Amino acid sequence: MSATVELVQRTHAANSDLIVASLEAVNKNYGSVRALRAVEFRVRAGEIVALLGPNGAGKTTAVKLLLGLMQPNSGRVRVFGGDPTNPENRMRTGAMLQVGRVPETLRVREHIDLFSAYYEKPMASAEIMAAAGLEKLRDRKFGDLSGGQKQRVLFALAICGDPDLLFLDEPTVGLDVEARRMLWDEIRRMVARGKTVLLTTHYLQEADALADRVAVIHQGEIIAQGTPSQIKAKTAGKRIRCITSLSVNSLRQIPGVTEAREDREAVELHAVEAEPIVRELLARDAHLSGLEVTSAGLEEAFLALTHDTAPDEDHSH
Repeated sequence: MSATVELVQRTHAANSDLIVASLEAVNKNYGSVRALRAVEFRVRAGEIVALLGPNGAGKTTAVKLLLGLMQPNSGRVRVFGGDPTNPENRMRTGAMLQVGRVPETLRVREHIDLFSAYYEKPMASAEIMAAAGLEKLRDRKFGDLSGGQKQRVLFALAICGDPDLLFLDEPTVGLDVEARRMLWDEIRRMVARGKTVLLTTHYLQEADALADRVAVIHQGEIIAQGTPSQIKAKTAGKRIRCITSLSVNSLRQIPGVTEAREDREAVELHAVEAEPIVRELLARDAHLSGLEVTSAGLEEAFLALTHDTAPDEDHSH
């Protein structure tokens, strides 16, 4: 076992009962639209929590409430046991949001120096640059950067105060695979030092790779919470792919099949258990070929949880 993994496990054990952020029976309306409905949500110290949901589900509203950028219509919002707008609490939080403007004409190092000045004990500038992979961009103007490079600057600004609680709203949008993996490694290093991260993302692979716990929000309600493994086990099960002469409609009628769809020359089935389905397929089609059985991922679980009803019009951003 690596030293980093051991440190993360010790941190989790020590902090497992310490709640650093919570929404307690929170309702939030935009006019007649209910963006959040009686939401109960907690983030414990030393963990990475991924908040997942379709566009308009309420993810950004939840983050803004926890940052003190808006107030709930009812219920209670707490960060470090107090009001999110408390100056002491704000000094301990960092945020990377999809909204807001950053001056285009300032250079990368100037942005970092400016944001660092807001904090009593900021990280060293060189450490921030290294964490966000910005060493070669320090003298570039923000407006001259690519979309992915701008994302890395926004990440640097979020961590420059060495926050105990870090909010990351879609942090890897526009990043290439290498930059995304680098960011993942930096997030893991922060948690190994005892930090706490709340992550919203559309990349289900990202949540699966990073999160200790996942909460799925849909139409303003938390509809599932647990470890990625628990979420997948509850809803996704197995994925069966094969080439068959059986119709998709007939496949959907097989007991235990939760979804069936064409996938190029083959069909793909989802089921909680694969073995009885495979036996039935072989019994019905003697010429069945190309059989593959894999564990379904978080994406399938997410779709299964949220596909029943179409999301409301997007009022949560």
